[in-house]
Amino acid sequence: MLPVQLELPIAPLRHPDPVGAGVSIQERFESFHQLNPWILEQLEALTADCAERGLRRIGIGMLFEVLRWQYGRATRGEPFKLNNDFRSRYVRTLLDRRPEWSSLFETRELRTA
Repeated sequence: MLPVQLELPIAPLRHPDPVGAGVSIQERFESFHQLNPWILEQLEALTADCAERGLRRIGIGMLFEVLRWQYGRATRGEPFKLNNDFRSRYVRTLLDRRPEWSSLFETRELRTA
């Protein structure tokens, strides 16, 4: 099986305008995701590749680091800033889209909204 070839954008990662106090992680994630929908697409491609290879468990941290590595190799300039606060939100979004992957990821109860 050939490794996944990510189709990464060359444009810089887009971040929402600065947000004030009281903005939840979920709200920050939704704004970030709206500006960067390709991140979810890439995480989905990486997860599909892992599942096809027979992995029984996948860590979102591993997928984040692969995406950071690939994006860093494809671009020049500012470092790739993918907020670790969004990991659990991306897993839940992946599982909403692909419920058959529920056994691949371990999720815990969200502590913050």
